[in-house]
Amino acid sequence: MKKQIQPILDFLDGKEFAIAGVSRNKSKFGYLIFKDLKDRGFKLYPVNPNAGQIDDIKTYPDIYSLPEHIKKLYIVTKQGQTKQLVEEAAKRGIQQVWIQQMSDTAEAVKVAEENKLTLITGECMYMYAEPVKSIHKFHRGIRKFFGSFPV
Repeated sequence: MKKQIQPILDFLDGKEFAIAGVSRNKSKFGYLIFKDLKDRGFKLYPVNPNAGQIDDIKTYPDIYSLPEHIKKLYIVTKQGQTKQLVEEAAKRGIQQVWIQQMSDTAEAVKVAEENKLTLITGECMYMYAEPVKSIHKFHRGIRKFFGSFPV
């Protein structure tokens, strides 16, 4: 079955969500995607148990500490942490979860399905968070041309 674009559009709507796996290390993906999304105007709630703030933005030590209105979680952690984060998201009442490529596991996907979460996996945020730039714009065009882009 072809992936649907609507869950992705719904996730990005409002440009506000929690992001687990934000790193203080400026060369790691967890920091780079955080900074880039922030620069694109997203309101992010970074989850990092080892930092009080990153780039002058308050971080949250865990999923349960997030503001109550947050119902979306983007996960960019190592695979070993993903299942637990999805479990915590489900318990916390988060409805939409996006697991970045390379962070997803079969166990995490199963937990999301069992809890009837709207799950996005196997997709890179860079190809959808507008404005899409550089190589990601080119890659998106290639996927559309060959029919592998969600519809």
